[in-house]
This record gives sequence, structure tokens and C-alpha cells, in this order.
Amino acid sequence: MSTPTEIPSPVAQALQSRDVQAVLDESIRAFGCQAGTVHWLDAQDGMLKLAAHRNIPPPITQIIATVPVGKGIAGLAALNREPVSLCNLQTDTSGQARPAAKTTGMEGSLAVPMLTAGELRGVLGVAKAAAYDWSDAEKSLLLAIAAQLGEARP
Repeated sequence: MSTPTEIPSPVAQALQSRDVQAVLDESIRAFGCQAGTVHWLDAQDGMLKLAAHRNIPPPITQIIATVPVGKGIAGLAALNREPVSLCNLQTDTSGQARPAAKTTGMEGSLAVPMLTAGELRGVLGVAKAAAYDWSDAEKSLLLAIAAQLGEARP
């Protein structure tokens, strides 16, 4: 990752394929993460709907299947239209994460809005199993990936 917007080749190839699960999986790998989610914004009800996930426990996938904008990490990224990062989800007391998020076992979490031509399309999130401080360059890169993913939305 030499520049913030240089999307790694495997992620770029997945984006070209328009395979949401492949984009998520390659993004997880590119950032050295162990888990992640993609939520699309449902234009009808204004809720975030889970479109893809990796290494999220089944009870949590049920909880995050539909996320209100403004609730939890993904909901806050959508509401504020900016990245939401947590160094350690397990010890976070900011109130940004929903209590059930701790049961994922993840610590370093980053969620970014998918903004395409200024329009919110959804949220892309990745997480590490260890505490981690996300750099501005990493946030910019995930935002760039999310923007392209939003353009590819079916």
C-alpha cells in the first residue's frame, strides 16, 4: 500500500467482478484483518441491510442483519458519512459499538461509508482480532474501496 488511494490488485480485481463477498474477503486480507461486513443502504426503509460478512458469529449476523442509521459502528459511519474506528472494541466505552459487538471477539475495528457522487450507498467494515490504531492512510484506502464498491452495487 504505497499511497492511500492505491487499491491493492486483488481488491481491484474483486471490485471489477462486482462480487461483494470477494471484495470483502480481499479487503479483509489487504488490511490484515480477520472479520468484516458489507451493509447496503435500503432506499425504501433507510436501514442498512447486511449483504456480506466474514467471521461474524451467527447470533451476531442476526442482530446486524438490519442496522438503523446512527446505531452501532456501521450506523454511525453512515450517519456521519465518515470513518468510525475503534482501537479496541473489547474495552471501548465511547458507546459507538453496540454491546453485542463485543461477542465477535474482534478488537481493532474500522467502518467507512460507501459514498458515490456524494450519495450514501452503504457501509464497509473490517476488524482485527487485536487492538489496532487505524492510520489516516488506511482510512482513506478503505474509503476508496468503499466508494468503488458503492458504484458496483447491484
